Amino acid sequence: MVFRKLMAAFGAGVEVDTVLHNSNVRPGETLRGDVRFRGGSSGHKVDGIFIDFTAVVEVESGDNEYNATYSFLRRQVAGSFELGSGEARSAPFEIPVPWEAPVSAIGGHPLRGMRLGVATELVLAGALDKGDLDPLFVNPLPAQEAVLGALDRLGFQFKKADLERGTLRGSTMPFFQEIEYYAGHEWRRHFNELELTFIAGPQSLQVILEADKRGGFLSSGGDSYSGFTVRHDDGPGAAEQSLTAGLQAMARHRGWF
Repeated sequence: MVFRKLMAAFGAGVEVDTVLHNSNVRPGETLRGDVRFRGGSSGHKVDGIFIDFTAVVEVESGDNEYNATYSFLRRQVAGSFELGSGEARSAPFEIPVPWEAPVSAIGGHPLRGMRLGVATELVLAGALDKGDLDPLFVNPLPAQEAVLGALDRLGFQFKKADLERGTLRGSTMPFFQEIEYYAGHEWRRHFNELELTFIAGPQSLQVILEADKRGGFLSSGGDSYSGFTVRHDDGPGAAEQSLTAGLQAMARHRGWF
């Protein structure tokens, strides 16, 4: 399916239309598309065209929280050239999607709380002009799907997902994703919610778990952490076994079992 965005008018009358060949991708895959542009009433020198992967990130500052747009990949797709009056051109591009790109869709359906996009930047007469965002839907890797599917089978219920500012150990991104679940089945006796973070690479997937412990009579609440690694070539069931072991490790650490 081709995702087409309405033409965005930039300065000096230059019009740009970015077409993504497929806006549903996975980490490690290649995003392909074309930037189509047309000159205005007079000729112009274009200094460059860039594609910018962006994400809306939650930022904490003191007691306040606000959303900010962060770039996590920027690639040049065209260099300097002269664009004649009314002239139409096209610049195809192929950009590898970062392995650590956050999951923003599952089964092609947007994940609630996530906002990722691709912006087209035009450098014209020394000024940078950025167009509207084309939505980008990053679907989970098979290993990520295995972990998420295991959570479903264990009775966890999806709550929301968001991006937090900060760089985790082993990561190169300026933010990290938290996918939040309500605890289900027997786990509901032990904690309220579970937060899940992925750090993906070409060979394996690191999974970080944070459980919000349920407080009770003569006991206090608190958080507990665990983590595990799943290789992309692991056999069926490995993710669920590792996930269950991670949950049990948190329970033992907190004395829940």
